Amino acid sequence: VQLQASGGGLVQAGGSLRLSCAASGLTFSNYVMGWFRQAPGNEREFVATISWGGGVKYYADSVKGRFTISRDNAKNTVYLQMNSLKSEDTAVYYCALYFTRTGTAASTDRSSYHYWGQGTLVTVSS
Repeated sequence: VQLQASGGGLVQAGGSLRLSCAASGLTFSNYVMGWFRQAPGNEREFVATISWGGGVKYYADSVKGRFTISRDNAKNTVYLQMNSLKSEDTAVYYCALYFTRTGTAASTDRSSYHYWGQGTLVTVSS
């Protein structure tokens, strides 16, 4: 399984970015996808997750109302729309995946995820 994240960049505070993460080499059709981020000197933290069916989504409190996670299963791709960006959103953003037999499963726990992308850097200037 390979995950390729893209869409990061430099944006001014208050601006928007959309991250994408394409999965390939999938060995099972049902999987949960999530986004995590890691700022310099900090631990990797949960941002958002979405169930296989798309009906269950969880967000970190720090991004609720500003970020939206979505997925296109036909393209094996998950998106993270980030609006009203703040300087504290600056981090490397990682997408992650784990297989599940449950269409409504989703996890905020980093240890649930077995596969990780390489990360894409988001820098928000104030």
